Amino acid sequence: MVRRTKSEAMETRAEILDAAERVFHRKGVLSATLNDIAKEAGVTRGAIYWHFENKHDVFMAMVERNRLLFDTLSEKAEDPAEPDPLGRLGDFMCTLLRQVVEDQHQRRIFEIMFHKCEFSGENLQLLGKQRDKCRESYARMGRVLSNAVARQQLPATLHIARAVNWLHSQLTGVIMFWLLDPESMDLGRDAEGFVETCLFSLANAPYLHASRQVSSA
Repeated sequence: MVRRTKSEAMETRAEILDAAERVFHRKGVLSATLNDIAKEAGVTRGAIYWHFENKHDVFMAMVERNRLLFDTLSEKAEDPAEPDPLGRLGDFMCTLLRQVVEDQHQRRIFEIMFHKCEFSGENLQLLGKQRDKCRESYARMGRVLSNAVARQQLPATLHIARAVNWLHSQLTGVIMFWLLDPESMDLGRDAEGFVETCLFSLANAPYLHASRQVSSA
């Protein structure tokens, strides 16, 4: 057997993930098989198993590899020494929304996650992994908002857990519906305004603050 260099192995891994992205997008995660991915990538199933345990492992690696830019922005906002955590959060959100529009890989991944990943049958295992990632994301967002409160950029009354859930739903919601109908809004152009509205709501919406009463009128 020919010994492969590390760079060759990493190139093969990237080709497998590129192929998985195309196959998952075309067939859906539940219907796609490792044979489909191997054929698309021009490799054997053995080559896939050398890098990944199973199809779900391929899926999670595909999602995670595009996160470097977002992780860098998030880490800045999570750093207690960051003087402007709310500004860094805004940068993160604007970059995320614009990447969905401008980067075909990022757009395709979100389309797969939101519209082509059925959480049934064998994919129930994947649901647990996705849930863990969501909880990790919630925890990171909570640290960012706590930093903003500590810097007096947001009120001390902010209900962190409630605000995290609300903000996460705003981001995922606008992306999900834009992917269904890209003509409904110019997401790239409107990203900054959308983010400004979200940050304003964090500071001012009664529902997001523990000591404020929400009117029932």
